[in-house]
Amino acid sequence: MSITKAGRRRGHTVVAVALAGLMSSVPVKADTPHGLPEIEAATATPVDPTATPVAEPELAPIVEEAGPEYQHLADGEASYYGAELAGNRTASGEIFDPRQLTAAHRTLPMGTKLRVTNKSNGKSVIVRINDRGPFVKKRIVDISRAAAEKISMVRAGRALVSLDLLR
Repeated sequence: MSITKAGRRRGHTVVAVALAGLMSSVPVKADTPHGLPEIEAATATPVDPTATPVAEPELAPIVEEAGPEYQHLADGEASYYGAELAGNRTASGEIFDPRQLTAAHRTLPMGTKLRVTNKSNGKSVIVRINDRGPFVKKRIVDISRAAAEKISMVRAGRALVSLDLLR
């Protein structure tokens, strides 16, 4: 709240009071023992009993968006591919960047989003399918180095994971 002197009215100093961004003029006593203006009691305006009440604007209800839904696809071993393939074209035609959250899967459509969860620590990451593979028979997915870092599997190079399709 800020108070600024705005003038005099009927022997009282009138100040502008800024409260929560709204300005209004309030009559105050000019001279008080502590040197600060003192706000006088406001006179009440009688209410007209025949007046139509003003309706408050109706607020839109808060709608919580549902979180993403997943469909479990498979459990198995994942590996990651990194810098050695950086700059090569993927099966989708884009240039592979190990800093992106991408993955290779044998059959899922390009652009499909998967949640890959490391079963040993519960960490998960959402990846986008942009390549084909893995070409090692017992593995179910190859993920980029950035995705592998998110689920803490870089050091081991592979991990048991759970794949869930993002709907």
